[in-house]
Amino acid sequence: MSATESNPILALAAHAHALSVDDLDANTLAAAQMIITDTLAVGLAGCNASYADALRGIVNEWGVGGPCRVLGKGASLPAASAAFMNAYQIHGQEFDCVHEAAVVHPMAAIMAATLAEIERGTPEGNDATGVSGAEFVATLTAAVDVAIAVGLSAKAGLRFFRPATAGAFGAAAAVSRLRGFSLDTTVQTFGHLYSQLCGTMQAHTEGVAVLPMQIGFNARNAIIAADLANAGISAPVDVIDGPFGYLELFEPGGSMVGPLRELDQVRRIGQLAYKPFPTGRATHGGLDGLLSLCREHDIAASRVKAATLTGPPLIHRLVARPIHAGLPANYARLCMQYTGAVAILRGSIGLFDFDHASLADSEIHALAAKISVIDDGTPDPNALSPQTVEIQLADGRKLQRELTQIYGSPQQPMNEQQHREKVSHCCEFAGFGTHADAIFDQGTQLVQLPDIGPWLAHAYAS
Repeated sequence: MSATESNPILALAAHAHALSVDDLDANTLAAAQMIITDTLAVGLAGCNASYADALRGIVNEWGVGGPCRVLGKGASLPAASAAFMNAYQIHGQEFDCVHEAAVVHPMAAIMAATLAEIERGTPEGNDATGVSGAEFVATLTAAVDVAIAVGLSAKAGLRFFRPATAGAFGAAAAVSRLRGFSLDTTVQTFGHLYSQLCGTMQAHTEGVAVLPMQIGFNARNAIIAADLANAGISAPVDVIDGPFGYLELFEPGGSMVGPLRELDQVRRIGQLAYKPFPTGRATHGGLDGLLSLCREHDIAASRVKAATLTGPPLIHRLVARPIHAGLPANYARLCMQYTGAVAILRGSIGLFDFDHASLADSEIHALAAKISVIDDGTPDPNALSPQTVEIQLADGRKLQRELTQIYGSPQQPMNEQQHREKVSHCCEFAGFGTHADAIFDQGTQLVQLPDIGPWLAHAYAS
């Protein structure tokens, strides 16, 4: 048995450093550039997310004056604080990409930590980063491979918040690569990262605002882990399958055997699903089905007697939460009743549909009470499909839509115009509407950029 087979963390560390942009085929390059562009735009929109202003005030109390910025803002922060804030903004509105099989949103922690690491080495006020588009794409692609390999090790349902825990390993991989660490120092970075790993599903269950902060904690911890490893401070090594390692404590019954076999063969970034709507991914099948049926049959909300979304247990677990008076935006984004009612009433759902007026709208609440989510008993605890959407009309008719693939997935992708419209929507929400075309056009051609700094500058306040 090789060293990398005997300790999975060695294989993850080696892959984080070895992957080159030359190893990526044209399809993977295109997917990676679009994912990165999407993530930057989503994080930019997050500057106006719920609690973002309050969090920035708290983060400023942790220390200011560093070289790193927050998307949509010009604040100068230490790298760890910027990583925390940007990760919160990327995931805080449920608009970031997800690997459905792993149930991991990898880019929030990875992108946030990567941006912070790049900026910590850039003189303040200088757009040049010294990082080419090709290296940026390769770094993020390798980091996604690491995060998804960890996520795919799971064989049971979510106990810990996997986007935070698995995503953290990807963030540590990206930071280690950018610092030029040796294999041993990278392994130590993973050890320090694991020692700070956090995030449970209780926040999701209760629908509270700390949920995306858990990703922020781990993006921050990836920076801290690299600092500790760089100082030569020792950390545990057997952090995946040791007696108190990740598979024992976080994902009992899990295995890295399959994911490691595919580590050098499959680029996971091409498997990520986009979010066409700023809501939990588990609502997307229902939203697409409701919107499609309403468009095709010209259904007005007044004609809807009831609507149901039937799907695997994970769908029910994640978005069957009941609507109630005074619901906050972070709860509403993961509520099929609220999001479905908005979609039927307004013919779409976007970032502006989670303001205080919408959240309290009596018409939305009345229609939401007619929407239900049914568990179909699928044995796979991590499955998101198939799903069935049904609308019962007041005249007695029933309209149904079967969904084997969910809109935004690689099997049912968004087209280029839809991607551009999403970037524009995010930029508009952030107050950066004039930068939308530059963010999209340059971002989808990243590998041609000799330095990513001028592109990133479009996402920061001057």
